[in-house]
This record gives sequence, structure tokens and C-alpha cells, in this order.
Amino acid sequence: MNKDWIQVWIAAVFEVLWVIGLKHSDSLLDWGGTVVAIIISFSGLIMAGRKLPVGTVYAVFVGLGTVGTVFSEVLFFGESLKLEKIILVLVLLTGVIGLKLVTDDEPTKGGAS
Repeated sequence: MNKDWIQVWIAAVFEVLWVIGLKHSDSLLDWGGTVVAIIISFSGLIMAGRKLPVGTVYAVFVGLGTVGTVFSEVLFFGESLKLEKIILVLVLLTGVIGLKLVTDDEPTKGGAS
């Protein structure tokens, strides 16, 4: 895994933080942290998208963010975890991993963007 994909993972972690912040922030400090997480998350996404295929980067980013948010809500906020939810998250992860595996990390040079 190269540094650009690590950047996508870091951006996804910050996505989970800002999504949780949108739901649970109740003070100015919490909202400030949420805004910082949004900035870091999208900055990482944009920088990775400059070197990697944008469609795949976005799909991986959103997939990891979704999985992270679902499991964070379960672990930290007492959300229920049903078998159906686990199956759907696994299907999502399978699609994201499959998309990553079949995508060439090097964008073609000189081609249409």
C-alpha cells in the first residue's frame, strides 16, 4: 500500500470523526473539532485523488467511512447491531476491497480526466 492509499485511510478516519461530530456535538469546542475533521478529511481525499483514480478513491473513502461510522456508533454510542446490518456492511466492504484490487494505482498520463 503506497502513501496515497494511506492518505485515503486517514481521510476516512477523519470522516468518521466529523460524521459523529455532526450528530453528537453540543458545544463550541465540539463543533470546532468537527470542522477541523471535515477540513482534514476532504483535504486528504483531494490530495489522494490527484494521484489515484478519483472514482476508486471516493468509493473506498465513502465505504471505509460508512463502515467506521456504523461500528463506532455500535461501540461508543450503544446502537444496536443486527445480523442484517453486519451482512450489509460486509457486502459493502467486499465491494470496496474488490474495487481497490481491480483498479490500477497509476492513472494514465495524457488521457482524458
